[in-house]
Amino acid sequence: MPRRFVCLVLSVAIYFVPCLARAAEHEASTEITDPAEAAKDPDFLIQGEYAGDGTWLDGEQTKAGAQVVALGKGQFDLVVLKGGLPGDGWKRGHAQFALTGNRQGDATELGGISGTGKVSGDTMTIAGRNGKAKLQLKRTVRHSPTEGAKPPAGAIVLFDGTSADNFVKGQINSSKNLMVDTETKQGFGDHALHLEMRMPYMPEARGQARGNSGLYLHNCYEMQILDSFGLEGKDNECGGFYQVREPDVNMCLPPLAWQTYDVEFTAPKYQENKKVANARVTVKQNGVVIHPDFELPKNTPGRLEEGPAPRPFWLQQHGNKVEFRNIWVVEKK
Repeated sequence: MPRRFVCLVLSVAIYFVPCLARAAEHEASTEITDPAEAAKDPDFLIQGEYAGDGTWLDGEQTKAGAQVVALGKGQFDLVVLKGGLPGDGWKRGHAQFALTGNRQGDATELGGISGTGKVSGDTMTIAGRNGKAKLQLKRTVRHSPTEGAKPPAGAIVLFDGTSADNFVKGQINSSKNLMVDTETKQGFGDHALHLEMRMPYMPEARGQARGNSGLYLHNCYEMQILDSFGLEGKDNECGGFYQVREPDVNMCLPPLAWQTYDVEFTAPKYQENKKVANARVTVKQNGVVIHPDFELPKNTPGRLEEGPAPRPFWLQQHGNKVEFRNIWVVEKK
């Protein structure tokens, strides 16, 4: 075989094998948007949040919480939190430890450096390897206190499940929810925004491939939308302003739970073409402040440069079936 032809074959193989591997990984990452369908997977009924109390690793009696992340095929990651669940006792920097889980029939065995345990039905028990810790937790389902919030008098209702006419290329799925890759036809200046979102169940996906979208305030400041349940809460995870600020606490709920963003936004101020004041924003996720009033010093990548009001907001397309509902705005005069 001529040397030139061999090189060509090798070059093609080097290019296509990783592509095929990525395609196979994407194909293996099942994306489920229907909770009833997801419930057919026994892992879906184990993943989620657990709350209770007991003795911590240091011997202190305390509330505790645990977040169980489904990884597919009966495998789980867990984070156990001293003081309770995020936004309900636990804060960034408080004590925590990690475990892994392996579903075996009706029970899920837990293990790690710090302890062992089991999930059976809705009950999780954990014992510390140091002989001190003993926790008993029950599975709990939290809802945002602003889920289903009714728009106040004077609000601009952008989406209520009946029409996507307020959005450019807006599409509604069979569940009457708004899909990604759309921006508002109307532009806004200073305003309050209420938005509800739901990330799909994708246990075998990882990182940015797991229920990814984004809310681009003022069409240039991205606040991440991502299934980052149980993770650290970085600026590129749910609630983070990409490359600008991480949320004070990761308030992401499990996939297929309806979640809320409540945003107070002050647009940047311009004199002619010069910016004279940065945008400011306060954000609550699922009723908890994750960004107290702070300045957005620059735009984030992926959309437009900064500019004067009014401007629309964009719901990013990132290849996943993230859904939205109950979207309304109150303009500030």
